[in-house]
Amino acid sequence: MFKILSLSAHYSPKQAGLGVCLMAASSLMIVAAPVRAFPVNIDTISHETTSLNDDKTGVIAAIDPYLSSPDRSRLALDNIDELIRAIEAFPEVVVYPIQVAGPISATVARKLANKIAEASMAGGIAVIYPDIGEPYRSVFAQIISGIEEKTKGRVVNFAVGPNVDVGELNDSLRRQETRVVIALGRQGVKIASALDGNYGVVVGGVLMAPDDEMRNVQVNSLSPDPALLFSRMKGMNPRLRRIFTVYDPRQNEWMIKLAREAAVSQGLELVAYEAQDLRGAMRAYLEILAAVDGGKDALWLPQDSTTVEESTVLPMVLKESWERNLAVFSSSFGHVRRGVLFSLYPNNVELGRHLAGSALGMIAVGWSEKSSMLPLREVLIAINLRTAKHLGLDIGRPQSFDMAFPEQ
Repeated sequence: MFKILSLSAHYSPKQAGLGVCLMAASSLMIVAAPVRAFPVNIDTISHETTSLNDDKTGVIAAIDPYLSSPDRSRLALDNIDELIRAIEAFPEVVVYPIQVAGPISATVARKLANKIAEASMAGGIAVIYPDIGEPYRSVFAQIISGIEEKTKGRVVNFAVGPNVDVGELNDSLRRQETRVVIALGRQGVKIASALDGNYGVVVGGVLMAPDDEMRNVQVNSLSPDPALLFSRMKGMNPRLRRIFTVYDPRQNEWMIKLAREAAVSQGLELVAYEAQDLRGAMRAYLEILAAVDGGKDALWLPQDSTTVEESTVLPMVLKESWERNLAVFSSSFGHVRRGVLFSLYPNNVELGRHLAGSALGMIAVGWSEKSSMLPLREVLIAINLRTAKHLGLDIGRPQSFDMAFPEQ
């Protein structure tokens, strides 16, 4: 015997074999039951004690301890990780969300939302990616492998070229009962923007938001989160106090906002110069280089085509910073080989898992009409050992980095 605490969907435990509701998080209720257990026209079950099949007693034993608060409609929030593990022990259980009260972190809510949707999303997610040659094909293949790992393979993939028939693609998505599209790369985003608008869209494999206005879109940028970059830099130089950067607000206003917040949270000062052309960028760098203290300052190069121009700006910055013993770190992987101290770059498989998690969350709790931009947090790290030695930094063992230059 087990008590169903609350239910907001039409559901028959006799047909499903199991129904369990748990209050877990702000804006989340977990309803565990096989997805095919929701027939169209049946009565909503009341809050009455309901018999369960004997073979489901393991689920009850695993989950019931988390319903031990005086008000059994609420879950003790400090047991949520244990609850998630208990739910994951029974993969046949599907979890659905509705609104509830109670404070909880966004991370935990996202964990629960992802678990909620995982078992119920057959046909729910489609991946659109460019039909393109190497080396990019391998990158997209790695991202897709992460997506399929997270969703346990329950996705449909579409490799699209510039001449794809959008109408035919729309028909295919409808036949697959697609609810969320994961669009990879510029070509994937371009095609997703031409769809009929009935889908949530998760964008990955791009630096910036699409130029055309798109609704229901979460854009996951390839630009690393400044909080991760600053934390790494501070770990290598505990004396660090100031971080300088030069950026074009047309490209990176959103990123600099995150960077300011990250600097404050880590006890650092961010000194950011705006520049909208090459002349302005060069002037800003010369001003920075004339004022820096190599022992306490560092220079961050964001992914910015205006202010981090490869043929003129980068060689000058690297030369002058070397002479001043100034640590320069970058959001671009290729800069490490050229002499930048370190960079963070995408872990493609983990990025795919993150994109899939975002899509599962959309299926579980819906999506906003507004678009959003998120920085890259699924990262690997590359280090330039020669530069670190020149700066006198104690970086630990080279094996602790994912890529090291010069290559041994």
